[in-house]
Parts: sequence; C-alpha cells; structure tokens
Amino acid sequence: MSIGAGIALFAIGAILAFAVNVEVEWVNLDMIGYILMAAGAVIFLVGIVLMARRRRTESVTHTAVDPSAGDRVTRRSTSAPDDSVGL
Repeated sequence: MSIGAGIALFAIGAILAFAVNVEVEWVNLDMIGYILMAAGAVIFLVGIVLMARRRRTESVTHTAVDPSAGDRVTRRSTSAPDDSVGL
C-alpha cells in the first residue's frame, strides 16, 4: 500500500508543481508540489525496503546423532514469512 501511496503523492505533487498555474496569495502551490513529490519518493522507497525485508527466508540446519544406529542425522528446514500477514 505504501508503494501506491508514494506514487500517488508524487503524481499529485508533480501536477501541483508543473501543471497548475493558479496564484494564491496565502500559499505557494509550487512549493507544496515539491514537498509532496519529496514525500512521495520517501514513502515509495520505504515501501520498497519493507517489501524486500518481508521476502527473506530462513534456513536452519540441525545435526544430531541417532542413538539406535549411531549415525549422524542432518535435518534442514527453510521457512518463509507468511505474505498474507499485514494485509
């Protein structure tokens, strides 16, 4: 959701900064557009970082000795976080 919000803020800021030619005495629309574009870029980057962190997997290896046979037994398990959490 943050990636879409970042793109939307950036687009709204670009429209305010470059396409709107209205002069209001009490507010500078160009500056608000630049601020929204910067905020949109930051939110977009935060969304990318959070998505990359969510995709991480863990690999665990357990080594034990089987008492009946005396052999080493190695078990490997790989787990990935559930993508449906947090939606």
